[in-house]
Amino acid sequence: MHVLPQLRKLEEKYADSLTVIGVHSAKFTAEKSGENVAEAIHRYKIDHPVVNDARFQIWQSYAARAWPTLMFIDPSGNVIGRHEGEFPLDTLDRIIAKMLGEFESEGSLVKGTTSFGRKAERTGVLRYPGKITVDQERRNLVISDSNNHSLVVTDLEGKILSKIGGKESILASVDSPVYADRKFDAPLFDDPQGVCVFDGHYVVGDVGTHTIVDVDPEDGTATTIAGTGEQSLYRHSGGNALEHPLNSPYDIARNENILYVAMAGFHQLWTYDLESMQIAPFAGDGGEDIVDDLLDSSRLAQPTGVKMSNNALFFVDSETSSVRVSALIDEGRVVTLVGTGLFDFGDYDGVGKEALLQHPQGIDLANDNIFVADTYNNKIKSLAIGSLQVRTVAGSGENGAIDGHAFEASFNEPSGLSVFEGKVYVADTNNHAIRVIELATQQVSTLEITE
Repeated sequence: MHVLPQLRKLEEKYADSLTVIGVHSAKFTAEKSGENVAEAIHRYKIDHPVVNDARFQIWQSYAARAWPTLMFIDPSGNVIGRHEGEFPLDTLDRIIAKMLGEFESEGSLVKGTTSFGRKAERTGVLRYPGKITVDQERRNLVISDSNNHSLVVTDLEGKILSKIGGKESILASVDSPVYADRKFDAPLFDDPQGVCVFDGHYVVGDVGTHTIVDVDPEDGTATTIAGTGEQSLYRHSGGNALEHPLNSPYDIARNENILYVAMAGFHQLWTYDLESMQIAPFAGDGGEDIVDDLLDSSRLAQPTGVKMSNNALFFVDSETSSVRVSALIDEGRVVTLVGTGLFDFGDYDGVGKEALLQHPQGIDLANDNIFVADTYNNKIKSLAIGSLQVRTVAGSGENGAIDGHAFEASFNEPSGLSVFEGKVYVADTNNHAIRVIELATQQVSTLEITE
C-alpha cells in the first residue's frame, strides 16, 4: 500500500518510457481470489496491469523473498536489478532517470504510451467505507468513507446529517496537507480510517497523508495535530507531533489525555499527549511478528484496530490474524488472546489460541465481549473476555450482500464495526454499505443511507 502512491508518481513522470507490471503473490487465502484482486485494483486506483500469481510461480521464478520486491528489466528483457522493501522516492527517481538515459542513448528504448484502462467508478453514496464509529452523545454514526476521502455523519436510521470533506484527495489539491486550509466541503483527507469521538470532536487517522486530524463539527474546522504529511520510512522515538512523520495511523482510542494510535506501518502502538502534543511509541519494538513481552520488547504486526476498556488496550494485528491486549501501566505487557504466527490463519471458532481468524481489521467491546471484523473471512465474530471463546456472530463466509438471519447473511471484507444498544454497525467495505446486526434477533439488514 505504501509503494503504490510512489509508483504512481513515477508512472506519471515517465509515462512514455516506463512500464509497471504488478505481480500479486498472495499471503492470505482470500487474497488469491481473482474477484478480490480485481476489487483491490479498483479500490486503490491501480492503472497498470496486475498478474494474480496465486500459485507463486512468478514469485519463485524471480527468487522473490519479501513483500514488496521491485525487479528492474531493461528493454531487451534482462533483469538488471532488484530492490526489496519500501524506498525513498527521490533515490529511485534518480536511478530510473539514469537507466532511461543510458537506454535511450544506445538506441534500445522505444518510447510510447499505453493505457490498460480501469472499470468505471461506482456510483452511490459510499465508496469502500473503512471504519465506523458511534457518536453516542449525539446518537450519530460517523462513517469513514475512505475512497471518497471524507467522513459521512448520519443518524442511527441512516439519514445524512453532514459530509466532512470533498470527494477528491487532499493530496491532489495542496502541496502540504499539514498546513492546508481544511474546509469541510473541500478536499480534506486521503483515505481516512479510524475515528475517535470525544468532547464533541472527531479525531481521525488519515492514512493517505500519514496524519492525525482533529475535526470540530460544530465550528467547521479541521486541524492537523500530528504528522508532517509524509510517510516515515524509518522508525523513530517521536517527539513534537507536528515535526515527526508517521506511518499509516489506522485507528485511534482515548484514555483521559492520551490518544492511543494503531500505527500500522510501524507495527507499533503509539501515544499522543493531548496537552503536550508529544508523540511516542507505546508498544512494539518495530519488528513484524507476534511476540508477547514487556511493552517496548513486544512485537506486533500491522495493528489496524484499537479500543480502550477498563485501563486496557485491546487491538487486532492484521498480519498475524490476532486479537491482543496491553495494560497501560509503564511495566505493562502485551498479551495475545487469539493468534499464533505470521502465517497462521483460517476460519475456526474455538477457545483462545486454538481459534483462527483471517486478517481482522476492526474491533469494539460490549458486555464483556470483544467484537471483531474478521475481514478476509467475511464474518463478524465475538471473543468472550472471560472464557476466550470465539464465536461467529454473523456471516456465512461467502462474499455477498445478503440480508436475513445472521448465519445466512453475507458480507464482503467488512473492515470496521461499532456496537451500540444491542446493535453492531458494520462498515462492509467491498459492498460500499453499512450493515446492521441485531444481536437479540440475530438479523442482519443493510442501512439505507439517504440524503
